[in-house]
Amino acid sequence: MNFLAHIYLSGTNDFIKIGNFMADSIHGKRYLEYSGDLKRGILLHRYIDTFTDAHPIYRKSKHRLHEKYGHYSGVIMDIVYDHFLAKNWNSYSNENLEVYCDNFYSLMQKNYDILTPKTQNLLPYMIDQNWLVQYASLEGLEIILFQMDYRTKHRVNMQEAIVEVTIFYNELETEFTLFFQELQLHCQQKLLELS
Repeated sequence: MNFLAHIYLSGTNDFIKIGNFMADSIHGKRYLEYSGDLKRGILLHRYIDTFTDAHPIYRKSKHRLHEKYGHYSGVIMDIVYDHFLAKNWNSYSNENLEVYCDNFYSLMQKNYDILTPKTQNLLPYMIDQNWLVQYASLEGLEIILFQMDYRTKHRVNMQEAIVEVTIFYNELETEFTLFFQELQLHCQQKLLELS
């Protein structure tokens, strides 16, 4: 799962959202340097990643891209799954996607000083290009894949995956829907365990 799903699965607690959002830049036991809800957010992020990577539905989706994109098939599929969350946002939230994302960006800006340096560097680009809302369209998805490809020094031309996504679009959307229902329930349980 990518940014939007991680934020959404954090629930309504702002500091769990922040911890979850910046968790990719907190390695190993460095999560122990954080406390309270920030720490819970980091641990939730790790749980989501582990659950996702091992899940047979997600692995089936990712496998469609593996031959051409290798290791990066997972990176691509995380972004594609965020596309389906954004596209079908009204099925998951009563709050408008644009409003939800604007509120999240504001939250990050208000708490800029507690973000990791890597997250601080990422945030202006994310806000300027409105990544979270861009996920909702295929055009936006292609732009984000291109940007990710740029960040990985054009190793596999990730933006070309839009071809496979279009070919398998209905299957991928169905797989996402089934997987995400299960992931939501597991995350709700994990948040209870972490509290």
